Amino acid sequence: MNLEKLSVVLEKEPKYRYQQINKFLFQDYISSWQEASSLPQALREKLAKECPLDIKSELKINLRQKGSQKALICLEDGVLIETVLISQKSGKKEDKEARYTVCVSTQVGCPLACSFCSSGQDGFTRNLSSWEIVEQVVFWSRALKSIGKVDNVVFMGMGEPFLNYNEFIKAAKFMNNPETMNIGARRLSVSTAGIIAGIKRLSGEKIQMNLAISLHAPNDILRQKLMPVAGKNKISDILHAVDNYITKTGRRVMFEYVMIKDENDSEQNAFTLAKLMARPLYLVNLIPYNDTGRYHASRPETIKKFKEILESKGVATTVRLSFGGEIEAACGQLKNRRKRK
Repeated sequence: MNLEKLSVVLEKEPKYRYQQINKFLFQDYISSWQEASSLPQALREKLAKECPLDIKSELKINLRQKGSQKALICLEDGVLIETVLISQKSGKKEDKEARYTVCVSTQVGCPLACSFCSSGQDGFTRNLSSWEIVEQVVFWSRALKSIGKVDNVVFMGMGEPFLNYNEFIKAAKFMNNPETMNIGARRLSVSTAGIIAGIKRLSGEKIQMNLAISLHAPNDILRQKLMPVAGKNKISDILHAVDNYITKTGRRVMFEYVMIKDENDSEQNAFTLAKLMARPLYLVNLIPYNDTGRYHASRPETIKKFKEILESKGVATTVRLSFGGEIEAACGQLKNRRKRK
């Protein structure tokens, strides 16, 4: 999909054409310009030539399947990125239809090289443009349009969003724009490994999206073992930045904590974490780990006990349902499975 020449094609067209085309592309989610029935045929043909709408995907999807699905998208320069669709039902009787969340990547690979995460094992290739980020949501929106729509977008795929801040925030604002995708800001979430400069910048943005911090350890020594980026981003500095963010925005912040057997799941870890997290508008989200080879998942009873300790100390705590493990699309598993041709 390439819209670089769109402004040139529409240069002599009435101004309302932009509004028409935004609706066709980002609300009707057309896959071919011939579906844009209210546009003149000559314009449709010109757009088809200059602004192709195809999105190349190397993995087939089957929306009749339950749970998570993963797509491998091939970009114009031949690199591959992964994006995930998560299908959920709330459990409420009145909610018969599933809700759909798209997990998008912001980089090709990841430079952080967290030891428990597959995304960084092949290293870092490049940042994605804002349009390449948006395109992932367009891909799933097209696939869903006969049965539903994208309800939420999480910037939690391959890469560290705050190391590609300008393009990430441009994509988020595009999705939020009522004239394009019109996805509510509170249905957009970004996860960072604790890039303090990014947290500070987000606190100054007008878009009220959700912030999550990938913490994964209760102290700097263990955190640096799991996440090399922790060497430059101490927990105390991250929490200071988060407190400033909460003061400015009044919004709750989620702290993600992947539960890894015999690494960060001891009762002592829980008590240490509780001292850090017992603050207003802090929420700890315990995430059952999906094995990637080097580490293994904590036992369910260990996670239950860990949660009980946190809650006993006044820490708001949830346990995330595990999605995508069977298709290697769960937390820490996104990784290109094919090399660039």
